[in-house]
Amino acid sequence: SAARAAPQARRAPRAPRARGLKPEGSVRRIAPRCQAAAVPEPPATSPGLPTIDETLDYVKFVVPLAALVTVDKVLAAFLAAQGVTFPAPIIGMFGFFGALLALEKTAPAVNNAIIDFFQPAVQWLTRWLPLFFVPSLVTLPLAVQSLSTAEVGKLLLILLPGWALSCAVTGAAVQTVRSFTRTSLLPYTPSPAPPPFSAGVRNTWVGVALAGFALCAVSPLALGSVAMTAAPPLIACTVLGYVVGTALPAAVKSVVHPVLTTALFGELGCALYGMISGMHLTDALTIYKTGSLMINPGAGDIFMGFLGSVILSFAFSMYSQRALMKRHWREIFGSVGMSSVFSLFSTAALGKLLGLGPALTMAVVPRCITVAIALPMADMLGVADPSLTAAAVVLTGLIGANFGQKMLDMCKFDDPITRGIATAGSSHGLGTAAIAPKEPETLPFCAIAQALTGIACSCLVAVPAVRIALLAIAS
Repeated sequence: SAARAAPQARRAPRAPRARGLKPEGSVRRIAPRCQAAAVPEPPATSPGLPTIDETLDYVKFVVPLAALVTVDKVLAAFLAAQGVTFPAPIIGMFGFFGALLALEKTAPAVNNAIIDFFQPAVQWLTRWLPLFFVPSLVTLPLAVQSLSTAEVGKLLLILLPGWALSCAVTGAAVQTVRSFTRTSLLPYTPSPAPPPFSAGVRNTWVGVALAGFALCAVSPLALGSVAMTAAPPLIACTVLGYVVGTALPAAVKSVVHPVLTTALFGELGCALYGMISGMHLTDALTIYKTGSLMINPGAGDIFMGFLGSVILSFAFSMYSQRALMKRHWREIFGSVGMSSVFSLFSTAALGKLLGLGPALTMAVVPRCITVAIALPMADMLGVADPSLTAAAVVLTGLIGANFGQKMLDMCKFDDPITRGIATAGSSHGLGTAAIAPKEPETLPFCAIAQALTGIACSCLVAVPAVRIALLAIAS
């Protein structure tokens, strides 16, 4: 009995429970519910509107962006007055890069101040990079409308395998040169993916589109011309295409890249404008890009007006990776040289194999070069219709933008040097615009490869023996 009494003695006596009260344990269990039910603090901004940080970001980049635009336009005018036909932005990019390298040694404080000043604009341009390259995709139907269905089919037959081969060969060239030079690749930290666009950004551009289309319906000449009045809603549609494209699931983006959704939304905007104004789609596309930025700009002209500034901004990305570029300069120059030769002669051979004929084949030869350099090259090659060259360049860029990253993964090109050079060497600016927002560490190598590939191909085609050889292969 004593043994049984011990445990009973250790038990605490239960306190009497007053009627109408709950035990203390019940209070502890319901306390979290009471806290969860508390009224939350009101948000700092109304839902669906841009945040304060987003608004400040838009303000901070305006002045340095205006400075880049001014430098681009002044440099272009100066070089044109001197009779220089090579694209001014590429000259400016190398000039900026050289100036930063020089200031790093002579005036570090000034160098840092310049970088800090332009950094918001550089980040903004990188964030929205596809927008500035996509107008050529939006107006692609205009470029190919003079071609027959058979010719378009032949173009695709040469561009699809041509792009894939160029991408694979360029990447392999980088790794081959690296194996010969025995330059080890230093570890690097991949850049984090950019944050998704907020609902406020999306809703703002939806509002601009709706208001703009309403204005077009009421007064088509409200802003001075049809193209200028249509520009705000068409700009908004294009921006929405990029915002929506970046928000798609990863599985969808592996098939439909945001660059493609951006172009499709731009064309959808043109179609909507055509419905409002009673205009045919092809006429609406001519309003999207009039080719006259200073007199009667359309939405596409405004986007492309920043292209020079975009290329100038690449200098800062190159400077940020200057140590890596110095370490791997043999791979950069060696692979670009091999890629340029392969691109020119393989295209001529594919054209011969597919029976495109010499005229169409020579128009497609500059397919891997940005349009600004490809058109003068086409003239040197005796191409009668430069629109064919422009269409080939744009289609190549579209293929590379949509499938480039998957191709790089399939080829097991893992480092930013190989991925950047292979991208720009096979699909120029559009490929760069597609990969840079997701993999910013590739941008410096895309930039220098795009520029050097254009220079190398131009120099090769300028040699009469090379032109004769290309024509002989294509005939």
